[in-house]
Amino acid sequence: YLLENQDISLYIWGVFRIKKKFINPCLYGNEGVLPARWQLRVSGKSVVEQLKDSPMLLWFGPRLGLDTQQCMELLSLTGALLSLLTLALPVLRDCRVFLVLWILYLFLYQVQTQFTQDNLLLETGFLAILIAPMKMPWSSKVRLHDSVTFWLARWLLFRLMFVSGVVKLTSRCPTWWGLTALTYHYETQCIPTPLAWFAHQLPVWLQKLSVVGTFVIEIAVPFMFFSPIRRHRLAAFYMQVLLQVLIILSGNYNFFNILTITLCLSLLDDQHVDFWLRRPTPKTESTSLQTLLSGLAVMLEIGTYALLGYWTIKYFDLQVDWENKSVSSKTAFTYFEFNGFLKTVTVPSIWTGVLSLTWEIISSMFKCACVRGVLWRLWSTIQWAVMAAATVSMFAISLVPYTYFEYDAHRNLWPGVRTVFELTDRYQLVNSYGLFRRMTGVGGRPEVVIEGSMDRNTWTEIEFMYKPGNMSTAPPVVAPHQPRLDWQMWFAALGPHTQSPWFSSLLHRLLQGKRDVIRLIQTDESQYPFSKQPPAYLRAHRYKYWFSELYPQRWWRRVYVEEFYPMVHLGDSYLEQMLVQHGLKDKAPLRRSSNAWLTRLLHHVGEHAREMPAPLLLWTLFSSAATVCLLNSLRSRAHQHQHESLQNKHADDKQAAGQTRSSVAQEDEKKHEEEDAKDDAEEDGKEQEEDATAEEEQEGEIEEEEDCLRKRK
Repeated sequence: YLLENQDISLYIWGVFRIKKKFINPCLYGNEGVLPARWQLRVSGKSVVEQLKDSPMLLWFGPRLGLDTQQCMELLSLTGALLSLLTLALPVLRDCRVFLVLWILYLFLYQVQTQFTQDNLLLETGFLAILIAPMKMPWSSKVRLHDSVTFWLARWLLFRLMFVSGVVKLTSRCPTWWGLTALTYHYETQCIPTPLAWFAHQLPVWLQKLSVVGTFVIEIAVPFMFFSPIRRHRLAAFYMQVLLQVLIILSGNYNFFNILTITLCLSLLDDQHVDFWLRRPTPKTESTSLQTLLSGLAVMLEIGTYALLGYWTIKYFDLQVDWENKSVSSKTAFTYFEFNGFLKTVTVPSIWTGVLSLTWEIISSMFKCACVRGVLWRLWSTIQWAVMAAATVSMFAISLVPYTYFEYDAHRNLWPGVRTVFELTDRYQLVNSYGLFRRMTGVGGRPEVVIEGSMDRNTWTEIEFMYKPGNMSTAPPVVAPHQPRLDWQMWFAALGPHTQSPWFSSLLHRLLQGKRDVIRLIQTDESQYPFSKQPPAYLRAHRYKYWFSELYPQRWWRRVYVEEFYPMVHLGDSYLEQMLVQHGLKDKAPLRRSSNAWLTRLLHHVGEHAREMPAPLLLWTLFSSAATVCLLNSLRSRAHQHQHESLQNKHADDKQAAGQTRSSVAQEDEKKHEEEDAKDDAEEDGKEQEEDATAEEEQEGEIEEEEDCLRKRK
């Protein structure tokens, strides 16, 4: 079940990221904030030379009569349609299809690096290529290497969670060390949800206890991923899913948390999935040895949980305050002690991965050796060898980004591994991770507010759809959609505007009144205050926001901090200087695209798709995909039930025929017994008659002899 469904679930989120980029060319379109054509200017080189410098399919756009924007839309639409077909048709869930999807998304990622942070998606998508079967034109039923490639998903989950927990402490952020990070996190995260307001109102002791739980789940629990005890992996699965669900409820982090939950499925087995689906599982009789091993496993499991609880209480100094009905906590170790812990545990964690992978490879090899038939055994062995080599290679190069947090372990890696990693780094096969390294906005959430004016006297704030602005507007729920501009506005507010060159281009496009950029801010242009006429002047100020306590009258409160961007207008010397300095000025006129049918089709589909709000369109696609999968599942179950009913009917017919034959045989036996009884009775009667006749004759002879004697006398 996992291997048949996870190969598509691992990549399905990438489907809708591609679709999202298709419906939103406002960032990289010809009149967007950062037009992609600026990165693909004509250099006079041949297509082969351009592909060597930057391997992208966009170089073939002019040959099709398409400009850069239309070529990107074509790639995105192709990937989206192919992915939706993969959902609807199980035969397309093939490794080669996932390879095409991964290549399409990689090309888009290379152009859109300014507004994209999709490293996890690209790495997971590449693993889907290794995990998915090869079904076309024929499918091999012998795939005994699945457990080997599937192990990479578990290793990726381990690296993601363990490193995310470690970097929180290695960054020396005082809020993480003081266990107060969550008292700031809910109101300072990129795009909070309405539930974040309620979570922010929780007592401080509970917030600190939540930080302790986060450290335990992210640092200690991942080592249970490789435990040979099944219940350890199941417990780790539910703890990881609990953490991701709580993050989803309190913040909009697009598809990231859903993708992490998908990776958590690598901790399950078919038996537990059957338990979810209420499928009957065959019961096997346990031997005395199995009973003994089960008892030892239970003892080891209880000991692990007890040790985990003891370390949590010891290193975070947990104490129950019965009077105040609270739990006090604090960090009971130093930064140098934690560094010593990392030096002790990093290399053993690598060897744990080596031993776990070795077990999977050896067990798969023995399964291949037990296949019946010489040709099938040879074919399964070849598959095993190729996939095992690919898995070992992926594991080896992943050690380079994994050991970034520990200098000694990183320095002692084999130089050849570093060389291979540097060669493949541009393809995002493996990446380094570290979520929420430092807590920002400790003194208040910084926000940039753009204001426009026609006369430099009356200024009107420009409201964004998703980021905080209007203090009376509730935080939105937009996941799994990621509003890229609102997301980057949060990063821009953390520093001066010179660290975000794209901001100058944004103001320039708004002064020009470009509709594509206006749709980034408000899909419904009637909500944009300058929809009829572009503003003559623009400026930006920095504020600090906090959650208000006046719910539901007001969600936010704010205080003015400083000027973020000076007042500018079209032709302003400062604005022109910033555009030229960062290479954001058009150097060549826009190349005309052809009026072919493909160009008209892309324009027509793009215009209709951009009219819908992105979250609504994404949820519509998700609902459609879920409906298709549900219908396929019901249809397969109906066929299965029909097949089972036919088998049961056939078995019943056989049983009935057997019963009929047995009843006929019993009747025949009864008839034979009755006939035998009659024959025996007739024979007995004849014998009795003969005996009676013989007795009568004997008596007659005796009487005659007596008469003869009397006469003689």
